[in-house]
Amino acid sequence: MMNEPNPIKLPIDGTLDLHTFQPGELKKLVPEYLAACRKQGIFRVRIIHGKGIGILQRTVHSILRQMPEVISFQLAEQGQGSWGATIVAIRPQTPSHPQKPLK
Repeated sequence: MMNEPNPIKLPIDGTLDLHTFQPGELKKLVPEYLAACRKQGIFRVRIIHGKGIGILQRTVHSILRQMPEVISFQLAEQGQGSWGATIVAIRPQTPSHPQKPLK
């Protein structure tokens, strides 16, 4: 029986560095990280995908395009990682209101 690796604990601080992750992990990781940021009240997130040949960048952008909670995203400014990072604006969570019963 193989031991499963322990999940990595990421700090929820608005910066997600993908250098230690495999491309196949991103489809689950990126939405989970953004959801955790929303819960913490962080609505501007920097995802560091590196410069390389752009595979991680394209993968991240593809994931972000499919997420309704993403307002917008763009490559970072020069001092924030330029084209090696993406800045994401996410919608705040709307408070859930229990439905009032009809009388």
